[in-house]
Amino acid sequence: MPVSPAMAEDLARAVTMLYEDAELALLDKLRAALEQGIDSPLWAEIKLRSIGDLRQAVEEIANALQTDANGAVAAALAEAYGRGRQAAVAEVGALDIGRELHARRVLPNAPSVDRLAASYAEDTRPLYIRITRAVLDTYRSVVSRATTSVLLGGLTRRQASQRALDQFAQRGVTGFVDSAGRSWEMASYAEMAVRSVTARAAIEGHIDALAEIRVGLVIVSDAPLECPLCRQWEGEVLTLGPQSGPHTIRAEHAIQPTQLLAPTRTVAVHVAGSLVEARARGLFHPNCRHSLAAYLPGVSTRPPHHATPGTTYEDTQRQRDIERHIRAWKRRQATAMDDATRKRAGSYVRKWQAAAREHVAAHDDLKRKPAREQISSAR
Repeated sequence: MPVSPAMAEDLARAVTMLYEDAELALLDKLRAALEQGIDSPLWAEIKLRSIGDLRQAVEEIANALQTDANGAVAAALAEAYGRGRQAAVAEVGALDIGRELHARRVLPNAPSVDRLAASYAEDTRPLYIRITRAVLDTYRSVVSRATTSVLLGGLTRRQASQRALDQFAQRGVTGFVDSAGRSWEMASYAEMAVRSVTARAAIEGHIDALAEIRVGLVIVSDAPLECPLCRQWEGEVLTLGPQSGPHTIRAEHAIQPTQLLAPTRTVAVHVAGSLVEARARGLFHPNCRHSLAAYLPGVSTRPPHHATPGTTYEDTQRQRDIERHIRAWKRRQATAMDDATRKRAGSYVRKWQAAAREHVAAHDDLKRKPAREQISSAR
């Protein structure tokens, strides 16, 4: 069976929920710290003196998250790598090389899994530093703005605090910038990193298994609603070797004559480039819908084109935007300091959930994904 990023999607989701729970816990700590004694005339002095307690609480959450996430990711990578190998077995199982591969009892490749785990840990390391800084900066800002508002006779301290909390909850713990310069909120950044690294593990398990039986070519599926980065690789044959760029090779036919001394059959195969090259140029990015299969010369055929009339890639991005709004208003609901604010946030949650239903109903090729609208595994 072909291998794709979707093969490890459930593993990524389980890890992502750790970050969503941690973010909710951080928001709750911040709200509770600000709300305590808010009607006292000495509130600002007390808040600034107790910042050390908040720092300790936030660092405990961040450290626990880092430990749990790294452990969960290591387990997810081993599972994803194994799934990739199993996909290769299923794919060529009808041939002699498939039986050869199936007969091997190979444990997940430790160097590959360890390397990917180390890559994930390095990519997310700045995240944990940013968590403490973001929460404490917001805390100081709320105290300062709330005090100034009261002195100027404007908003009450509670109103000013709630407004600042709303702004923080709306955007989440932000400031994580990827290699393309895009800014992410914490849970989204973690999800992107986890989905990316588990997808890589599944693909590497697949191609490592194929390499063991000397299958050197793979073919990319034709997926519906493809993004511009992937479109150029759809239905193309790629080499697992180092040669990049389009080229044509003579390859041995996957099924050779059984007669003794019969000449080896070969076929011409057009190769669009290398898998390394395609991935460097965007193939199998997070949320990619494409899959990869072994290409057996003379046996494999190019996949049929999937037309998606009435639905575009932009429509899928609109769905992601609606999901972000739902999560943002759920965070504001979680940080509400009174019932009126909580009810108002809840009404916006329902408004955006209605928008999600309408958008999906208008496009037959889209499906609602409730997990992407949640901010916590407990909700």
